[in-house]
Amino acid sequence: MSDTRPQPAPHHGRFVREGKLEREELAAELRRFLDLVLGGSRLELSYKIHLEKPADDLEHAELQVIFDGRDQELLLMHGAELLGALEYLTLRCVGLDPQLFDHVRFDSGNYRALRIEELKLSAQVAAQRVRETRQPFCFNPMSSRERRIIHLSLKDQAGVRTASEGMGEQRHLVVYPVAAK
Repeated sequence: MSDTRPQPAPHHGRFVREGKLEREELAAELRRFLDLVLGGSRLELSYKIHLEKPADDLEHAELQVIFDGRDQELLLMHGAELLGALEYLTLRCVGLDPQLFDHVRFDSGNYRALRIEELKLSAQVAAQRVRETRQPFCFNPMSSRERRIIHLSLKDQAGVRTASEGMGEQRHLVVYPVAAK
């Protein structure tokens, strides 16, 4: 006999109510944590938090934390590793469910927005190459967020499909040709 009782909605932590992200509450917690971290460091950085309307596209997170200041270059060195690490550490420490990390974006000097455009352009070039050569195209290893951008950019493209392959730090995306129907 199957259980037909209604199942509870997935729990996404303290920043979600009635299926919606509590942006103001999350922003306040982000401020508390960032003030503590930046205040205790020697980094000369300031930040602003922008609340955006929820959107389904890749360019708009519901909360954007924009950094500026004398040490901005440090955040952006080596492919913005420090910026990404600060974002990850902050989101984990404030208790945001990892499934909701894409709703928050840390940026500085418009780095993330430019990177999204670069990935979308690379995806289109790779798709065209795969359609012309009928050979798979393998991207270098990248983060799950960046792979997702390429997957979504190519999901409706005729003649190609995408797949993530590999493990851990070596996980990468491959664009494959598909047979015409």
